[in-house]
Amino acid sequence: MNKLILLSALGSLPLCSQAADYTNFIIINLDDVGYGDFSFNGAYGYTTPNIDKMAAEGVRFTHFLAGQPISGASRAGLLTGCYPNRIGFAGAPGPDSNYGIHPEEMTMGELLKQKGYSTAVFGKWHLGSQRQFLPLQNGFDEYYGLPYSNDMWPFHPQQGEVFNFPDLPTYDGNEVAGYNTDQSRFTTDYTTRSVNFIKKNKNKPFLLYLAHSMPHVPLAVSDKFKGKSEQGLYGDVMMEIDWSVGEVLETLHELGLEENTLVVLTSDNGPWANYGNHAGSAGGLREAKATTFDGGNRVPCVMYWKGKTQPGTTCNKLASNIDLFPTLAEISGAPLPQRKIDGVSILPLIKGEKGVNPRESFVYYYNKNDLEAVTDGQFKLVFPHKYVTYGAFVPGNDGQPGQLTNLQLYKAEMYDLRRDPGERYDVITQYPEDAARLMKIADRMREELGDNLTRQKGKERREPAFLQ
Repeated sequence: MNKLILLSALGSLPLCSQAADYTNFIIINLDDVGYGDFSFNGAYGYTTPNIDKMAAEGVRFTHFLAGQPISGASRAGLLTGCYPNRIGFAGAPGPDSNYGIHPEEMTMGELLKQKGYSTAVFGKWHLGSQRQFLPLQNGFDEYYGLPYSNDMWPFHPQQGEVFNFPDLPTYDGNEVAGYNTDQSRFTTDYTTRSVNFIKKNKNKPFLLYLAHSMPHVPLAVSDKFKGKSEQGLYGDVMMEIDWSVGEVLETLHELGLEENTLVVLTSDNGPWANYGNHAGSAGGLREAKATTFDGGNRVPCVMYWKGKTQPGTTCNKLASNIDLFPTLAEISGAPLPQRKIDGVSILPLIKGEKGVNPRESFVYYYNKNDLEAVTDGQFKLVFPHKYVTYGAFVPGNDGQPGQLTNLQLYKAEMYDLRRDPGERYDVITQYPEDAARLMKIADRMREELGDNLTRQKGKERREPAFLQ
């Protein structure tokens, strides 16, 4: 009789308390957060205790690169596992853009739908704003947020001078829920929907893509964090983002989902440095967003998976946001697309395995198809190209952008990233064999994907979808 009672009691336990044979995935993708913007990486004037705790209990990646140093292209890489230029994706598409992800490309949502996952996007999409390009048509069950950047609206500081943006829509699914929404709501709204989505799907596998609009300008923060930091509005915003991460992690803890949920926290690119006190910090890296120097591409990344990540570990191996797609495929058992991708599974790095190096190189493409640099994680070979610099003028202040200008790199240079992460000292003549080796990698990629800087077309580039 007692045995029957015990069996009955066990049968009444929630499913999430039993060992699940699947892994949930939460990817928190911040907008314009720089390498130095968390307190564990040197931020000051505010603290990020929840993110710091996540880093202390998980693994921190120190050489994690965005697919490109700009929002739309970076997100295209993250969600497809491809260098953005492979799938014809470039830049940051705005309200009038007529392109998006091609239907023959597989998104992360579509990847995991093969294994029965519930999927959601809360926040910034930026992969095409026309209906056919929105999340619900590309592998996601739920969507709430902005179709592109939060500054693409009539209140841009350069509206009428440089830009002429229409009203900014907020979407709920495929429908517009309103225009020019009070942006101080977004961090809280995205967080509330994320928590509710986790609770609703606690007994089945899910993918949550939480793509915060902040701290991209214009900065906005709820009343509960307004004036709370010593660094002004930017610090307030970062504290609210940290609160959001804490809410997500606490929900996993309360529901007993920590051991079967991988949580990834990263950024789409480096800080928009010419916005001064409304911008983040590249943490001493060279330049910032919209450049292929590491201030643009190298972003913070923390991963937490209780029982799988070794607490307080640091991974210095080369990795990229394009590697998340095949990593989730390996963990979930979902078959990869037939079309070629560029990402590699970094599951061994997440688990802290020694002596493994899944990503042997990374190529820095920018603009439509410019191959500007290549790295093996130690050395970085940079090719002649024109780039925007943030160091020629004093940055702006209080939401106003500072002036920018372009510089030209006239000859190839190479940096030893181990000793010179700020990319200041050209060592190409000291290490000619390493320069030649990196050049071979670049030449192979030029044959494959092309390079507008050297006027090579490439054999394997694909086109995006265009509005019909």
